[in-house]
Amino acid sequence: MKIAISDNLIRHYLRNVYFINGHSYAGKSTMVRLLAERCGMVHCGENYHDAFPREKLDRWKQPGLCYFDTMSGWGEWLGQSPEAHARWMAQTTEECVEVEILELIHRAAGGQRVIVDTNIPPEVLHCISDYDHVAIMLCDPPDIAAKKFFDRDDPDKQFMLSEILKCPDPEATLKNFNAWNTYHLPQEPDWQHTGFFTLTRTDFENDTREETFAALRKHFRL
Repeated sequence: MKIAISDNLIRHYLRNVYFINGHSYAGKSTMVRLLAERCGMVHCGENYHDAFPREKLDRWKQPGLCYFDTMSGWGEWLGQSPEAHARWMAQTTEECVEVEILELIHRAAGGQRVIVDTNIPPEVLHCISDYDHVAIMLCDPPDIAAKKFFDRDDPDKQFMLSEILKCPDPEATLKNFNAWNTYHLPQEPDWQHTGFFTLTRTDFENDTREETFAALRKHFRL
């Protein structure tokens, strides 16, 4: 039997949680960090679902999250076609929703406000949260991440670049990796029409974080 929890109950326990979702490279991580620092909120950065013990995952119930434990090596993952990678991402996102909701209930249990860089899809956020607790951050053009992904001095991204360079044909592997960012399954969210408050980043040369922070703080009523 699969246990189902009514969304109104989840909404109650997540009443102090504020969500930011959207495109890569839109500034989500930076805004979550600034809001946590300046507004005294609990910080939940990207991949906060990793707090759940990996050994407690079930490869039959969470095959997407367990993929890295079962793959033959990073070359296998990097060799996924854009369509296969998109299907794996969709599966992993679905599995993460359960883990992330439970983790957020745990982190919000003390009564503090929580700000989270989330991958919970907009259709789920509509069920478990409110308009003034969700913000969507987008990029124009949306494929900017494919061009600037490795510009960041991020340990995870630099590790991935090192694995790409180890592949038999690094150039082809990098081209395939970048293609992941521009391929979308038909059922993926329509980010332009989520019904939530939306900010679109168009300036990638100048520092606009203060203006973005002010807009988000106003929207969240912090």
